[in-house]
Amino acid sequence: MAGVLAFAEQRDGVFRNAAFEVVSEGRKLANELGGEMVAAVIGSGVESPSASLGRYGADRVLVADEPVFQSYSTEGYAAALTGMIRVASPSIVLLSASAMGKVLGPAVAARLGTGLATDCTGLALDGERVRAERPVYAGKALATVIIRTDPQMATLRPNVFPATVVDEGRVAPVERFTANVDPASIRARVREVVASSVGKLDLTEAPIIVSGGRGLGGPEHFTLVEELAAVLGGVVGASRAVVDLGWRPQSDQVGQTGKTVSPSLYIACGISGAIQHLAGMSSSKCVVAINKDPDAPIFQKADYGIVGDVFEVVPALTAELKRALGR
Repeated sequence: MAGVLAFAEQRDGVFRNAAFEVVSEGRKLANELGGEMVAAVIGSGVESPSASLGRYGADRVLVADEPVFQSYSTEGYAAALTGMIRVASPSIVLLSASAMGKVLGPAVAARLGTGLATDCTGLALDGERVRAERPVYAGKALATVIIRTDPQMATLRPNVFPATVVDEGRVAPVERFTANVDPASIRARVREVVASSVGKLDLTEAPIIVSGGRGLGGPEHFTLVEELAAVLGGVVGASRAVVDLGWRPQSDQVGQTGKTVSPSLYIACGISGAIQHLAGMSSSKCVVAINKDPDAPIFQKADYGIVGDVFEVVPALTAELKRALGR
């Protein structure tokens, strides 16, 4: 066994940034192993755009392009991806630790009878074995995991690994893979997809997030957070307490039971910093905390802290950024 297989996630024929991240990391590991980098794509109507994964280092792309994969199902996708892995016989299999990858990865690992390191923030090779670094204890510590079974599988935390263009003009050859998945074998089916706000970037892929907590006092004050996010070109997040109170939808929740995010900039407004919340944003590259309590736990994770009233600080910050950015 040699080389790497990376599952490239797509939605409606469009690859998510997480797909480019796993392919890029796969390219890096394949270079160290001296093997090939195979990208795996599953869906309906996805064969045409799959060749573009060559830009990120894929040597070839295995594509299961069938009507049965129009909507995601763990049973169908797991069967197809397991078959692809058995055909390609890689040493390492990578997926994104996205909502899809968190379900699909374990399902495939169970079918293959192999180990899986989840939500990894770092990968390195020790000979031919992968050393995976992953947060534990709600992000309070990092564990180094070595998978002793083959193939070695890992899911990668989104926005942590860079999506690197190897060659702008590179096109990877695409090979059709027949999954032989019987639609009748899929016990859970998608009946309807209700889309979120048009044009709204998903929290897990947003480079800038401005989150609000209970310190805002009520849902009507989230306009402060929305205005700051708009000036920065970011999206709005929220703490679990805010979601539980019904101030914001669950799709905005950042935390252990919400979404795990890794933006370049994370601004926490009126968020105390409970362990559950910190677990969801601890890998943010730069954290700015605004809270009137100088002892709030969020300051322990912050790169920059502002001790003050959010109702004074956030409007002032928004106004200054508008002036500086000319918006």
